[in-house]
Amino acid sequence: MQLARLPLFDILADADRVLVAGAGGGFDVYAGVPLMLALEAQGKRVHLANYSFARLDDVDGHRPAPGLVEITADARDGGYLPERELSRWFREARGREVSVHAFSAAGVVPVRAGYAALVDALDLDAIVLVDGGTDSLMRGDEAGLGTPAEDATSLAAVSGLEGPATRLLVCVGFGVDAFHGVCHAHFLEAVAALQREGGFLGAASLLPGMPEADAYVALVDAVHARHRTSIVNGSIASAIEGAYGDVHRTSRTRGSPLWINPLMSLTWAFTLEAVAARNLYLPLLRHTQSLAEVNAIIEAFRKGQALRPHELIPV
Repeated sequence: MQLARLPLFDILADADRVLVAGAGGGFDVYAGVPLMLALEAQGKRVHLANYSFARLDDVDGHRPAPGLVEITADARDGGYLPERELSRWFREARGREVSVHAFSAAGVVPVRAGYAALVDALDLDAIVLVDGGTDSLMRGDEAGLGTPAEDATSLAAVSGLEGPATRLLVCVGFGVDAFHGVCHAHFLEAVAALQREGGFLGAASLLPGMPEADAYVALVDAVHARHRTSIVNGSIASAIEGAYGDVHRTSRTRGSPLWINPLMSLTWAFTLEAVAARNLYLPLLRHTQSLAEVNAIIEAFRKGQALRPHELIPV
């Protein structure tokens, strides 16, 4: 490793075909767009995927596997579909066709099968899971886990694949999970543990003037204007622009205090294997078929744990 080079990009240097996938559902894949654009600037072929909250049974599109649909800018449905809006933005703002492979909100077994189908169909060299937020690093005994089920399902699904060899996790949006009870001292503790184990690949800021960051902010604002608003991505976009404190980009957060700050625009990178190995309940999820099973297992696991209390960051 060298100071002038990010280990994340060193690890991906030999990967020609990369899947960037939203781990936690909703708009998570949007937080992976800056990485996608940076990798494409290096000449790589990048595909997009997302654990979806949409009713995919009502969406038309190619289905490489059960519970997996390739969504394009022309996909039709009854309403909420962030994946389609991302494809439309690429068409209208960038003049190109980009599809998003959407996984139904299911348990580990079907999601893993969907990822395996994509590995074969796209001949992938690497998978990068993207978490809009940082709760994917919670191992299970912390004061608060945020919204763990979707992230944990994606983490267990991808870690259980036979390939590709390169599997990473990227978190963007330090601080946005405070609303869901995440203790960010515990996140920093997890990063330190991963750093000792060689699983932390560094952090880098998304800054105004970077083409990838500027494109991301434009994407967020365009989709906010015509579809739905994303609290997580809106907060990250505000942080990129240099906003600070109780700044609200969407009316959805009115009445809730926010702390927009420069740490929210950091991209934190990790080896997926190291993150998965630290998770105390992940092995219990391997055979789950539904998201309800995942939630039930996590809840039962938590009841048997001595949970660590919330800590303040002493700075």
